[in-house]
Amino acid sequence: MSRYRPPRIPMSAYITPEGYKRLKDELHFLWKVERPEVTQQVSAAAALGDRSENAEYIYGKKRLREIDSRVRFLRKRLENLTVVDQLPADTSKIYFGAWVELYKDDGQTVNYRLVGPDEIDPALNHISIDSVLGKALLGKHLDDEVMVDTPSGTHQYEVIAVNYAPPEPV
Repeated sequence: MSRYRPPRIPMSAYITPEGYKRLKDELHFLWKVERPEVTQQVSAAAALGDRSENAEYIYGKKRLREIDSRVRFLRKRLENLTVVDQLPADTSKIYFGAWVELYKDDGQTVNYRLVGPDEIDPALNHISIDSVLGKALLGKHLDDEVMVDTPSGTHQYEVIAVNYAPPEPV
């Protein structure tokens, strides 16, 4: 009998230079700042005596495990990422890292940036190239129309701008 192994979901190995720096900064903070602080707190809590009822000790050990887990993930992930720091040959097409302005079928205009899964941030309008909309947009040009099936129905988008620099604040 073989063991059941859940299917591996392929995560894109692309990241923008800004996203790579953010992950490196997080790794540095966890390893050089937060972990030493938590280790100090755990040592102080352990010196107080009975560890079985010492909430500070128990929480500190739990936090150390969380930090170590995240550090392992970040180190492995950073090894496998490809930083995309060059513009594509054809900047009129939508590729990884592009800022795209779209006209939705409901009359709204939206801006998105196509990024890797490590950089998704709805507050910044960063969407994954692996998302339904991201996949539909790849390779499209200005004035192309895109149909996207979502749980709320089919939506139509028209590409009204493609840029590889962030849009200027209004």
